[in-house]
Amino acid sequence: MIDARRFISFEGIDGSGKSTQARRLADALRGTGRDLVLTREPGGSAGAEEIRRLVLEGEADRWSAGTELLLFTAARRDHVEKTIRPALARGATVITDRFADSSRMYQGLRGGLTAQVDQLHDAFVGIDPALTFLIDLPPELGLARAQARHGAEQRFEDMGLDLQRQMRDGFRALAQAHPRIRVIDGARDADIVAADILAVARAHLG
Repeated sequence: MIDARRFISFEGIDGSGKSTQARRLADALRGTGRDLVLTREPGGSAGAEEIRRLVLEGEADRWSAGTELLLFTAARRDHVEKTIRPALARGATVITDRFADSSRMYQGLRGGLTAQVDQLHDAFVGIDPALTFLIDLPPELGLARAQARHGAEQRFEDMGLDLQRQMRDGFRALAQAHPRIRVIDGARDADIVAADILAVARAHLG
Protein backbone atom coordinates (compact mmCIF):
# COMPACT_ATOMS: atom_id res chain seq x y z
CA MET A 1 0.00 0.00 0.00
CA ILE A 2 1.44 3.37 -1.05
CA ASP A 3 1.65 6.05 1.66
CA ALA A 4 0.34 9.23 0.00
CA ARG A 5 1.09 11.58 2.90
CA ARG A 6 4.14 12.83 1.00
CA PHE A 7 2.10 13.54 -2.14
CA ILE A 8 1.43 17.28 -2.63
CA SER A 9 -0.31 19.03 -5.50
CA PHE A 10 -0.69 22.61 -6.70
CA GLU A 11 -3.87 23.82 -8.37
CA GLY A 12 -5.29 27.07 -9.66
CA ILE A 13 -6.54 28.87 -12.72
CA ASP A 14 -4.22 29.59 -15.61
CA GLY A 15 -1.65 32.22 -14.69
CA SER A 16 -2.13 31.77 -10.94
CA GLY A 17 1.58 31.27 -10.29
CA LYS A 18 1.20 27.69 -9.12
CA SER A 19 4.06 26.40 -11.28
CA THR A 20 6.45 28.97 -9.82
CA GLN A 21 5.33 28.19 -6.29
CA ALA A 22 5.59 24.44 -6.85
CA ARG A 23 9.22 24.92 -7.95
CA ARG A 24 9.97 27.14 -4.98
CA LEU A 25 8.55 24.64 -2.51
CA ALA A 26 10.49 21.82 -4.18
CA ASP A 27 13.74 23.81 -3.95
CA ALA A 28 13.12 24.66 -0.29
CA LEU A 29 12.39 21.05 0.69
CA ARG A 30 15.34 19.71 -1.29
CA GLY A 31 17.47 22.13 0.69
CA THR A 32 16.54 20.23 3.85
CA GLY A 33 17.87 16.99 2.34
CA ARG A 34 14.58 15.46 1.24
CA ASP A 35 14.39 13.08 -1.68
CA LEU A 36 11.95 15.06 -3.80
CA VAL A 37 10.31 14.66 -7.20
CA LEU A 38 8.80 17.71 -8.89
CA THR A 39 6.46 16.79 -11.72
CA ARG A 40 3.52 18.19 -13.70
CA GLU A 41 0.25 17.43 -15.43
CA PRO A 42 -0.53 16.74 -18.07
CA GLY A 43 2.89 15.15 -18.33
CA GLY A 44 5.39 13.80 -15.85
CA SER A 45 6.18 10.65 -17.84
CA ALA A 46 7.23 10.06 -21.44
CA GLY A 47 3.79 8.91 -22.55
CA ALA A 48 1.96 11.64 -20.66
CA GLU A 49 4.18 14.33 -22.17
CA GLU A 50 3.09 13.16 -25.62
CA ILE A 51 -0.55 13.58 -24.60
CA ARG A 52 0.27 17.02 -23.16
CA ARG A 53 1.02 18.33 -26.63
CA LEU A 54 -2.31 17.03 -27.89
CA VAL A 55 -4.46 18.67 -25.22
CA LEU A 56 -2.68 21.98 -24.59
CA GLU A 57 -1.82 23.04 -28.12
CA GLY A 58 -4.06 23.88 -31.07
CA GLU A 59 -7.42 25.57 -31.43
CA ALA A 60 -9.68 26.02 -28.41
CA ASP A 61 -12.37 23.81 -29.97
CA ARG A 62 -9.95 21.05 -30.95
CA TRP A 63 -11.41 18.58 -28.43
CA SER A 64 -14.68 18.27 -26.53
CA ALA A 65 -14.53 18.14 -22.75
CA GLY A 66 -15.35 14.42 -22.91
CA THR A 67 -12.50 13.64 -25.28
CA GLU A 68 -10.16 15.73 -23.11
CA LEU A 69 -11.22 13.73 -20.07
CA LEU A 70 -10.24 10.44 -21.72
CA LEU A 71 -6.89 11.87 -22.82
CA PHE A 72 -6.13 13.40 -19.41
CA THR A 73 -7.08 10.18 -17.62
CA ALA A 74 -4.76 8.19 -19.87
CA ALA A 75 -1.95 10.66 -19.21
CA ARG A 76 -2.59 10.59 -15.46
CA ARG A 77 -2.63 6.79 -15.34
CA ASP A 78 0.79 6.68 -17.02
CA HIS A 79 2.10 9.48 -14.81
CA VAL A 80 1.05 7.62 -11.66
CA GLU A 81 2.40 4.27 -12.86
CA LYS A 82 5.75 5.53 -14.15
CA THR A 83 6.58 8.45 -11.85
CA ILE A 84 4.40 9.06 -8.79
CA ARG A 85 3.93 5.59 -7.29
CA PRO A 86 7.60 4.55 -7.74
CA ALA A 87 8.76 7.77 -6.07
CA LEU A 88 6.38 7.39 -3.12
CA ALA A 89 7.32 3.73 -2.77
CA ARG A 90 10.99 4.60 -2.28
CA GLY A 91 10.11 7.24 0.32
CA ALA A 92 10.37 10.39 -1.78
CA THR A 93 8.13 13.43 -1.48
CA VAL A 94 6.22 14.16 -4.71
CA ILE A 95 5.05 17.62 -5.72
CA THR A 96 2.90 17.86 -8.84
CA ASP A 97 1.84 20.96 -10.74
CA ARG A 98 -1.83 19.99 -11.28
CA PHE A 99 -3.51 16.65 -10.71
CA ALA A 100 -7.06 15.27 -10.75
CA ASP A 101 -8.64 18.43 -9.29
CA SER A 102 -7.86 20.15 -12.59
CA SER A 103 -9.86 17.49 -14.43
CA ARG A 104 -12.67 17.94 -11.92
CA MET A 105 -12.74 21.60 -13.02
CA TYR A 106 -11.68 21.87 -16.66
CA GLN A 107 -13.48 18.75 -17.86
CA GLY A 108 -15.93 17.93 -15.04
CA LEU A 109 -17.35 21.34 -14.26
CA ARG A 110 -16.89 22.83 -17.72
CA GLY A 111 -18.33 19.82 -19.53
CA GLY A 112 -20.93 18.66 -17.03
CA LEU A 113 -18.89 15.49 -16.50
CA THR A 114 -18.21 15.59 -12.76
CA ALA A 115 -19.48 12.05 -12.12
CA GLN A 116 -17.49 10.65 -15.04
CA VAL A 117 -14.29 12.34 -13.85
CA ASP A 118 -14.59 10.67 -10.46
CA GLN A 119 -15.57 7.29 -11.93
CA LEU A 120 -12.55 7.22 -14.25
CA HIS A 121 -10.28 8.47 -11.49
CA ASP A 122 -11.40 5.76 -9.08
CA ALA A 123 -11.11 3.05 -11.73
CA PHE A 124 -7.79 3.95 -13.36
CA VAL A 125 -5.84 6.30 -11.06
CA GLY A 126 -6.87 5.56 -7.48
CA ILE A 127 -4.68 8.04 -5.62
CA ASP A 128 -5.11 11.66 -4.49
CA PRO A 129 -2.68 14.07 -2.87
CA ALA A 130 -2.72 14.36 0.90
CA LEU A 131 -2.19 18.13 0.64
CA THR A 132 -3.23 20.48 -2.15
CA PHE A 133 -2.33 24.14 -2.45
CA LEU A 134 -4.92 26.16 -4.34
CA ILE A 135 -3.25 29.36 -5.53
CA ASP A 136 -6.18 31.76 -5.74
CA LEU A 137 -6.31 35.13 -7.48
CA PRO A 138 -8.71 37.19 -9.60
CA PRO A 139 -9.31 35.63 -13.03
CA GLU A 140 -8.55 38.90 -14.81
CA LEU A 141 -5.06 38.94 -13.31
CA GLY A 142 -4.43 35.27 -13.95
CA LEU A 143 -5.52 35.42 -17.58
CA ALA A 144 -3.41 38.53 -18.22
CA ARG A 145 -0.36 36.75 -16.77
CA ALA A 146 -1.03 33.59 -18.78
CA GLN A 147 -1.54 35.40 -22.07
CA ALA A 148 1.65 37.41 -21.54
CA ARG A 149 3.66 34.19 -21.78
CA HIS A 150 2.92 33.90 -25.53
CA GLY A 151 3.72 30.18 -25.52
CA ALA A 152 2.35 27.35 -27.64
CA GLU A 153 0.34 25.86 -24.75
CA GLN A 154 -2.43 28.46 -24.77
CA ARG A 155 -5.47 26.39 -25.67
CA PHE A 156 -7.35 26.82 -22.38
CA GLU A 157 -6.34 30.48 -22.08
CA ASP A 158 -7.85 31.02 -25.53
CA MET A 159 -11.23 29.92 -24.16
CA GLY A 160 -11.47 33.32 -22.49
CA LEU A 161 -12.20 35.07 -19.22
CA ASP A 162 -15.59 33.48 -18.59
CA LEU A 163 -13.97 30.05 -18.36
CA GLN A 164 -11.36 31.33 -15.91
CA ARG A 165 -14.09 32.82 -13.74
CA GLN A 166 -15.99 29.52 -13.79
CA MET A 167 -12.83 27.61 -12.90
CA ARG A 168 -11.96 29.92 -10.02
CA ASP A 169 -15.44 29.59 -8.52
CA GLY A 170 -15.26 25.83 -8.96
CA PHE A 171 -11.85 25.51 -7.33
CA ARG A 172 -12.98 27.58 -4.35
CA ALA A 173 -16.09 25.41 -3.93
CA LEU A 174 -13.95 22.29 -4.16
CA ALA A 175 -11.70 23.64 -1.39
CA GLN A 176 -14.70 24.09 0.89
CA ALA A 177 -15.61 20.43 0.38
CA HIS A 178 -12.13 18.95 0.85
CA PRO A 179 -10.01 19.80 3.93
CA ARG A 180 -6.81 18.68 2.13
CA ILE A 181 -7.07 21.79 -0.07
CA ARG A 182 -5.45 24.90 1.41
CA VAL A 183 -6.38 28.18 -0.26
CA ILE A 184 -3.43 30.55 -0.68
CA ASP A 185 -3.85 34.18 -1.76
CA GLY A 186 -1.73 34.29 -4.90
CA ALA A 187 -2.19 38.00 -5.57
CA ARG A 188 0.44 38.90 -2.95
CA ASP A 189 4.20 39.20 -3.34
CA ALA A 190 5.64 35.88 -4.50
CA ASP A 191 8.06 35.68 -1.56
CA ILE A 192 5.22 36.03 0.94
CA VAL A 193 3.18 33.38 -0.89
CA ALA A 194 6.17 31.01 -0.90
CA ALA A 195 6.77 31.51 2.83
CA ASP A 196 3.15 30.70 3.66
CA ILE A 197 3.24 27.56 1.52
CA LEU A 198 6.49 26.35 3.03
CA ALA A 199 5.14 26.77 6.56
CA VAL A 200 2.05 24.70 5.77
CA ALA A 201 4.08 22.03 3.97
CA ARG A 202 6.57 21.69 6.83
CA ALA A 203 3.77 21.33 9.36
CA HIS A 204 2.13 18.69 7.18
CA LEU A 205 5.29 16.69 6.47
CA GLY A 206 6.68 16.89 9.98
